[in-house]
Amino acid sequence: MANDRSYLTSLQDYYARHRALPSYASIGSLLGLKSKSSVAALVARLKLAGFLESTPDRRLAPTRRFFARPLAESPVRAGLPDPVEDGDADALTIDDYLIERPSSTVLIRVKGDSMIDAGIFDGDLVVVEKRPSAQRGDIVVAIVDNQFTLKRLDLEAGKFVLKAENIAYPVIRPEGALEIFGVMVGLVRKL
Repeated sequence: MANDRSYLTSLQDYYARHRALPSYASIGSLLGLKSKSSVAALVARLKLAGFLESTPDRRLAPTRRFFARPLAESPVRAGLPDPVEDGDADALTIDDYLIERPSSTVLIRVKGDSMIDAGIFDGDLVVVEKRPSAQRGDIVVAIVDNQFTLKRLDLEAGKFVLKAENIAYPVIRPEGALEIFGVMVGLVRKL
């Protein structure tokens, strides 16, 4: 199975570049497998392990497990270094970690710096669960005067307000109704 893991990572890299899996014939040349039977055996093992499946038209397709990434056994310290423990790691897909309700979840790119003190920067992707209500303290995507904004929901004198996480921005006190588009449940940043 050690070779299967390296074959799987090669298929994952191929999929990341092309957004499709190679044909059986191309798998052989990609992975250096000489015979059709060795390709068929590998594909069967990857299907059995839950990484691949066949579509109704008999093409190969990735499963959710195909997209899982290794999760290190030990957390990494942000303080003083710890010794490294090398062992078999669990796997985790980003969707499983960040998204509870896929049908009501969207990714929204952040523009601006009004939330930098909450660690949300220009260009980040916020994971937003669409719902019409939120709790005080939630970071929400709200609609104010027909415009979307990302702010922290708060209360002042019994009325909801939107607060930036940057002192350069004022509190938004809606004159009319404040509409909640959704609540931020996660953040994705590519470095």
